[in-house]
Amino acid sequence: MNQSGTPSAARTDLPPPAVSFREAFLFWLKLGFISFGGPAGQISIMHQELVENRRWISERRFLHALNYCMVLPGPEAQQLATYIGWLMHRSWGGIVAGVLFVLPSLLILIALSWVYIAFGNLPLVAGLFYGIKPAVTAIVLQAAHRIGSRALKNNALWAIAAASFVAIFALQLPFPAIIAAAALIGYVGGRIAPDRFKTGGAHGMADQSFGAALIDDHTPTPRHAQFRWRTLSWIATAGALLWALPMGLLTAFYGWHGALTQMGWFFTKAALLTFGGAYAVLPYVYQGAVEHYGWLTPTQMIDGLALGETTPGPLIMVVAFVGFVGAYVKAVFGPDSLFLAGAAAATLVTWFTFLPSFLFILAGGPLIEATHHDLKFTAPLTAITAAVVGVILNLAVFFGYHVLWPQGFAGAFDWISALIALAAAVALFRFKRNVIHVIAACAVSGLALKMWVL
Repeated sequence: MNQSGTPSAARTDLPPPAVSFREAFLFWLKLGFISFGGPAGQISIMHQELVENRRWISERRFLHALNYCMVLPGPEAQQLATYIGWLMHRSWGGIVAGVLFVLPSLLILIALSWVYIAFGNLPLVAGLFYGIKPAVTAIVLQAAHRIGSRALKNNALWAIAAASFVAIFALQLPFPAIIAAAALIGYVGGRIAPDRFKTGGAHGMADQSFGAALIDDHTPTPRHAQFRWRTLSWIATAGALLWALPMGLLTAFYGWHGALTQMGWFFTKAALLTFGGAYAVLPYVYQGAVEHYGWLTPTQMIDGLALGETTPGPLIMVVAFVGFVGAYVKAVFGPDSLFLAGAAAATLVTWFTFLPSFLFILAGGPLIEATHHDLKFTAPLTAITAAVVGVILNLAVFFGYHVLWPQGFAGAFDWISALIALAAAVALFRFKRNVIHVIAACAVSGLALKMWVL
């Protein structure tokens, strides 16, 4: 018997009943509020809910969709929700799933960003963030471990992950080049050693089945998910208009060099030119928002990541924090409308960041659905997933440097931050504590140490 009292045989031998749009809507809304833990945690939640518990989609179909989302620029967890929603309930199902994955986080981050920028200099707030920053470093490291434990199934994939880390950390190669090289290795490897590049093991259970699924391994692709040139043309046209209209209005009202216009353009590029999900995007966002445009400081960027880690939704929602702080500090609507400017900018950058994600899924999904049994398509995606692990590890090193040597290597080593980071890592890795619990404990520890030790 399962928890609901349904006989196990019925649970595993027969697929679940068809899922109504309303039932799916309520699930995606719930997911938007409980999807903590960054992309690794969010993917784990979706896997547990959709594959193991509800059996809306099979293990292999889930992983095939995940590998496609991993190769796309943008937040893979949000794209995965959009993909499954689209597969189940057509375009509106995908749009609803993707929007509800993001909306709660946007509203919460607007509120938290205002508290941060308006009251961040208070000792209480500063002390809390002093403890949160080392925890963020440990969380990013854990993300690399969790994704790696799913994706790195053999020595070949481990080698790809190691090479990607060296390429981005030591050689400073652009991530698109790393992705292209991994895809090529996967394509060739899929022909030479196909067993090493098969999908289905990203969760460490390639042959595990949780019973018959609504969308099972051999369930025919639904009619709306089959490729048609007419549908592709319609989606491309709609996407171009949804980008061009707001960008044109921003340019008309504020000029091309206005802060809001430049935010729209920069985050469009971030959405299109960066790969590997939030952890791979963040160094690019840091470089542009902090070093090039000066919308916020390095410390504020790390604080923004901390806020992103403590809210549900995709971690790339840190862009809402970047937009809010940049527009608030620059008073783009004047000194009497600081909150309005921040909220408008946060919403704006969220629009430009996530619009391509919806287009990639709605336009590319039919092609991917046609390849879920074709190794020559799946092997490159498997190799790319392995390469992303190395990039995430690079991000952990990136944040660790800024937290442990806040004034650079020439300055003092922050041993208290190091102890907090070590304690967070032990809690996450050894005791498997919840991310939110770890952040809360580290925040309180940081506040206490800031007030009574430092």
